[in-house]
Amino acid sequence: MTEVADTTWKTSYERMFGLIQKRVSGRTTTPFEIRLWGDHVYRFGDGAPAVRILAKNRRGLAALASLDELRICEAYMGGSLDVEGDMLAFAGMRGTLTDRHPLHALWQRLAPLLVGRVRSDRQVIATHYEFDNDFYLTFMDPTRCYSQAVFEGDDEPLEAAQRRKLDYAIDACGLKPGDRVLDVGGGWGAFTEHAGRRGIQVTSLTISRQSERFLSDLIDRLRLPCRVLNQNFLEHAAPEPYDGIVILGVMEHIPDYAAALRQYQRLLKPGGRVYLDASAFREKYEKATFISRYIYPGDHSFFCLPEFLGAAAGTPFEVLAVHNDRHSYYLTCKAWAENLEAARDEIIHRWGESLYRRFRLYLWGSAQAFLSRGLEAYRVVLELPAEA
Repeated sequence: MTEVADTTWKTSYERMFGLIQKRVSGRTTTPFEIRLWGDHVYRFGDGAPAVRILAKNRRGLAALASLDELRICEAYMGGSLDVEGDMLAFAGMRGTLTDRHPLHALWQRLAPLLVGRVRSDRQVIATHYEFDNDFYLTFMDPTRCYSQAVFEGDDEPLEAAQRRKLDYAIDACGLKPGDRVLDVGGGWGAFTEHAGRRGIQVTSLTISRQSERFLSDLIDRLRLPCRVLNQNFLEHAAPEPYDGIVILGVMEHIPDYAAALRQYQRLLKPGGRVYLDASAFREKYEKATFISRYIYPGDHSFFCLPEFLGAAAGTPFEVLAVHNDRHSYYLTCKAWAENLEAARDEIIHRWGESLYRRFRLYLWGSAQAFLSRGLEAYRVVLELPAEA
């Protein structure tokens, strides 16, 4: 009976790995191996494997057999799969997988319409940003800026590249001491601190309680000429218009470009400028199910530059500059992913292995998407003409 069972097991898995071989053939140049419990090893591609995938139990093996990206990600987060080796190469193998979950995708688009934009935004932001602030600080640089840096060279430290970007935002908006600027999505105070130290009066908006507490403490501790409001950008009103608006990595959460542009116009002085940066894709709502379920739920979207510029063309705004930061965002995500791995033990001890694995997939996957041109990233500067 044991011989029959062993033979059946071997035949079944040989057939399954034959199907995997057929799927990956021609779709990836990355040599890899799949290792099962009991030292069963299957190799794919030529040369030493750059990636080793360890199936630790039958759930992990079933996820691999499905060739479904979401199931594989979930099995990895749950500990049924392990990944060793080149994480960029592993992320690049997603082109061999399927990701068809139409009902989930439909619900993500419908939810904001059913519960309302403002309520939906708060739920979505809480899902991603309401972890302990210290968790994010384990992988960000000292500026605490959670969007792309602007690198001059691949070997430049992340902090220097982030400070360059923050300087650019200030200069692009022509801000000087005493000016009033709206920071949309204050995060962990990167722009608030950078501009506030120069005497610029920053009103920082956030809809995250964790962010609000962090910003309030930062402003008080450093005695910055700034304030924080827990308020949705589209609902914000000001007693007098701002000299500038800065939006770092938040346009992905504001998919209604016409509404955003109307709000820019309401809140800016004539002659005022808007600086924004964002991750981008030509298909606005095309995102992996893993991302929409575990990272950014709701109708979080990539910034769609052609659609945004088309919407801006119907307004008084003048487009002053557009910069492609795709390579810089690759370097940014790569640095974050490396920092995350360096802090692995601390993260697992304080917040659990599942969260570490979730963000390991997210950050390396994002880095690979920018590297392979699967995603773009832009900085955009707009000006409201003085005669508008």
